This record gives sequence, C-alpha cells and structure tokens, in this order.
Amino acid sequence: MAEICRLEAIARRFQVGGQPVHALRRLDLSFQAGEYVAIMGPSGSGKSTLLHILGLLDRPDEGHYFLNGQPTESLDEETRARLRRERIGFVFQSFHLIPRLSAAENVALPLVLAGVPPEIRQPRVEAMLDTLGLSDRMHHRPDQLSGGQRQRVAIARATISEPDLLLADEPTGNLDRASGEEVMETLESLNREKGITLLVVTHDLRLGARAHRQIHMEDGRMLSDERSG
Repeated sequence: MAEICRLEAIARRFQVGGQPVHALRRLDLSFQAGEYVAIMGPSGSGKSTLLHILGLLDRPDEGHYFLNGQPTESLDEETRARLRRERIGFVFQSFHLIPRLSAAENVALPLVLAGVPPEIRQPRVEAMLDTLGLSDRMHHRPDQLSGGQRQRVAIARATISEPDLLLADEPTGNLDRASGEEVMETLESLNREKGITLLVVTHDLRLGARAHRQIHMEDGRMLSDERSG
C-alpha cells in the first residue's frame, strides 16, 4: 500500500491560563492508503489536535507533515483549503449541517464550492444519498431528520468529492447505540468498498476495536500502535 500521510516529530503547544500545554509531543506516525485506524485516548490526550493537523485545520509548532508525499508546512492558506476540499473529508460529532438547506443541498455544497456544474452535480448527489439509504430524505432539512440520518448526510457531504482521507472525530458521540452502529457501518463500507483511508477518533474502546489498527494516546504521546485482523 502507498503511504498517504506521514508525521515526523510533530509538536503542538497551546497557552492556557498563561501556561503552555503540550497537546502533541514530537509525534512520529504514518498511515497507508486504505487503512482503517482508530485513534483512542482520554480527553486531553491530543487525539483531536492530531486529527486537526492531519486535516490541515491546524499547523504544528514543530516537525513535518507530508500529505501524499507533499510537505505541507510551507503551503499557503489557499492551497491548504483546496487540499481540504479535494483530498480530505471530515465527519464531526455535531454534524455541522446548514439548517436552512435540504439534505441534498448540504451534500452538494462541496461540489458547488468546487465549481461542478448542476448537470453533473445533481446525479452524483442523488447517487450518494441513495447509497446511504437517504433517497426518501433528500428534500428534508436537518431538523426533519433523526440523529443517525443527519450523521449519514454529513458523511455523504464529506465523501461526495471522493477524498483520499476521511477523518471522523467522535462520529457516534451524539447518537444512540443503534444509530451509532448504523453510522459506523456506513463509514466502514466506504473504507472497504471505495478504499478511502478512514481515521476515527474515539474514546469508546468497543468502537475502537472495530478498526484494523488501534493507536492509543496519552498526554500528547503515542502509548501503543497495534494491528488486528
């Protein structure tokens, strides 16, 4: 498998109450294309900071981050935004759907921003919603959908541009167990059938055990990196 991203001696610090907090401490990690990885650890372990750096939402204070072999530290904001739009998908705990837009309009948004014309955009959106079992909900607004349906819309929006890397931060955190199971099965099918590299941040050991690789973090450091299956 080809390497999709690599971190070398990544460090990230924040100032909290005038005191430095080390969110990441010289972290070395790499991920291969098509992997399914769970990043686990208690609150404050650095797992969400790691995800934000991987997703080009934040910059490290030290170290190097390579995405598809390309160094990212010197990229300007316009290039970083383009890479996020084209190569990276994000799924968050709180959905982040636009309330006034329908499910289909939310899913179409990345394609609109990328300048994809309506005659190409619309069939892709409809096919994606059909794949995720949401054809009968495409014209519903988020407040007319269940939590599980909203998260599946968020997943559809995150993957409509066919990214290489899908980053999910506590994707089942706001869902009941049945809906959470449904969402995880959706994410796993995208990894399995489309080959999208899936990185899931979770504090839930049961969910983490589903992944093929488990990375455990604490206090900004990697405690273990294990593979299963």
